[in-house]
Amino acid sequence: MLQVFKGSWALLLGMMLLMVGNGLQGTLLGVRGGLEGFGTFEMSIVMSCYFVGFLGGSKMAPEMIRRVGHVRVFAALASFISAVLILYPAFPHPVAWALGRIVIGFCFSGVYVTAESWLNNSADNAHRGKALSLYMIVQMFGIVAAQGILLTGDPSGFVLFIIPSVLVSISFAPILLSVSPTPAFETTKPMTLRELTRISPLGCVGMFLMGGVFSAQFGMAAVYGTERGLTVAEISIFVTAIYLGALLLQYPIGWLSDRMDRRVLILAVSVFGGLGGFAGFLYDDVFVLLLGAGFIIGGMSNPLYALLIAYTNDFLEHEDMAAASGGLIFINGIGAIAGPLITGWMMGLVGPEGFFLFVAVLLLGLAAYAGFRMTQRASTFDVDEATPYSPILATASPVAVEVAQEIYIEAELEEAESAATETPAA
Repeated sequence: MLQVFKGSWALLLGMMLLMVGNGLQGTLLGVRGGLEGFGTFEMSIVMSCYFVGFLGGSKMAPEMIRRVGHVRVFAALASFISAVLILYPAFPHPVAWALGRIVIGFCFSGVYVTAESWLNNSADNAHRGKALSLYMIVQMFGIVAAQGILLTGDPSGFVLFIIPSVLVSISFAPILLSVSPTPAFETTKPMTLRELTRISPLGCVGMFLMGGVFSAQFGMAAVYGTERGLTVAEISIFVTAIYLGALLLQYPIGWLSDRMDRRVLILAVSVFGGLGGFAGFLYDDVFVLLLGAGFIIGGMSNPLYALLIAYTNDFLEHEDMAAASGGLIFINGIGAIAGPLITGWMMGLVGPEGFFLFVAVLLLGLAAYAGFRMTQRASTFDVDEATPYSPILATASPVAVEVAQEIYIEAELEEAESAATETPAA
């Protein structure tokens, strides 16, 4: 791991600063929107627009990179991100913020595609798996660290908007000045949604539902805290609890995923996450229990993203995995767009605790569907044949997901070649 860090520290440092900036602006807007008097549904539209832009960017960024190259795309998107972050407090209006969130989502999607291709190119085949894991840890660390920065200024002023703008601007310096060569860029055409649904109905339905859960956490947690009357410090701690759960429980659930029937694990993890959501719905007036609920829903829901990809891959040939991952990410993106909108509607209907109710309903709905699918298809799980779990976060671009599939395929081929070499001739 140390060797990987030495070879990729510039990229990793840049991405950490980038995630600090992104994590800070997401929480900050939720707090500032309440101070500006924006309604819950208005803020849900603002938060949903990020995922509209993100989905559009994941489709358009590869073509932009092929036409003008990584460096130009990187620099252009950086300029737009910094500009929008500064403009938020200058134009405190829901329409302006919604447009800004579309631009921000589009730009961050393109930045992730570019950075992840660079990271993949900078690591050799023997270390790409470690590089990907380190990249995911750095991403999550950046989001968690951002919540602490929220406490250093006044959300009603300009300083907290300037900080993420500066961090995003600085983040590109180590990446653009890195000695790593610009990589060639190729993408795989996604599998059709009809074919993907036929291969793994649970994978498709699960990814759609998880898009809603993730976007609710990423976009509406701070809005919930503001509507609930939490202080800025309490909102920061609450959001941190969600992402700490995602960071700490990713690997234990991944370890289980490689050793037991994945449908059973999907069902169990979804049930635990749903119960955590209901606990938050019923007991959000006790702050310690509120933090526990946040930790559980974050720790259960985020690993489900990677678990559903691994489960779907169990039914695919190696050459189809990258194409299927593109389709799954698209389905997840559609769910992510709808997530904040439905969350905002439920919060308006039952109060701020509708945030937890929405998450609980989606997770328990996934558990119910997993149970139903277990009655429709016999278990084919084989520990020796199962696709290894890769700790992919929902913030990752299609590039990182495809890299994870490539790492697995290369490992399988090397293992087969080694076995063939060691087998004596008859």
